[in-house]
Amino acid sequence: MKTLDELIQKLPPDLQREVEDFARFLLETRAEPKTGRLRMDWAGALVEFRERFTSLDLQKKALEWWGD
Repeated sequence: MKTLDELIQKLPPDLQREVEDFARFLLETRAEPKTGRLRMDWAGALVEFRERFTSLDLQKKALEWWGD
């Protein structure tokens, strides 16, 4: 059985680029997630709107933005 490199080398240049693009897509979307702590620097940033909006209001607005 031929190695992946050998198979790719037999493809025309445009298909080689397509294979490269697909490999990059797989790495970005299906590779193991990066480890690290979640940032919480946004916490409390909207405290002045606490009395003006409820979580239900925000949920409805988010659905409007997504087109649902």
